[in-house]
Amino acid sequence: MSEARDVVAAILEDHRTMEELLRRMRSVEEDRESALKEFAALLVAHGEAEENEVYPALKRFRNVDDEEVDHGVEEHQEGNEALLALMEVEEVGSDDWDEKLEELVKAITHHLDEEERTILNGARENVPDERRTELGAVFLRDREKHLKADCGSVDSVRRTVEAH
Repeated sequence: MSEARDVVAAILEDHRTMEELLRRMRSVEEDRESALKEFAALLVAHGEAEENEVYPALKRFRNVDDEEVDHGVEEHQEGNEALLALMEVEEVGSDDWDEKLEELVKAITHHLDEEERTILNGARENVPDERRTELGAVFLRDREKHLKADCGSVDSVRRTVEAH
């Protein structure tokens, strides 16, 4: 964890992990419930760390679009709401599960695409490498704090949704 990491690279790594977990949740050959638990923890910890540490710092840089950053927060909420709806489905693999999973996939893939094209490209172009490395460290530290606090439990996800 002490390795210096560019915040953009750290965020992108989480995005690729989320995409893989979404694929696992779609496959009847995978442990879908386990993938959901892993996804829930990562999604909440990642979003909270971005909102606590990364987004406020990026808003201080000229030419990083503040409206896109604020929109990212709104999309986190949409993703958390879709996640909670899926977590509340009683039977993994049921028609309800598939419907709620599709809604989650749409919300998350839209957000990842938009964040990568707007916020992260803005950070690449406008935030010095040294500052991106500093942000990477605080992002990973905050994300880890949330993971250790069991942020992916259904009760925690519910509290996160209600708090925003």
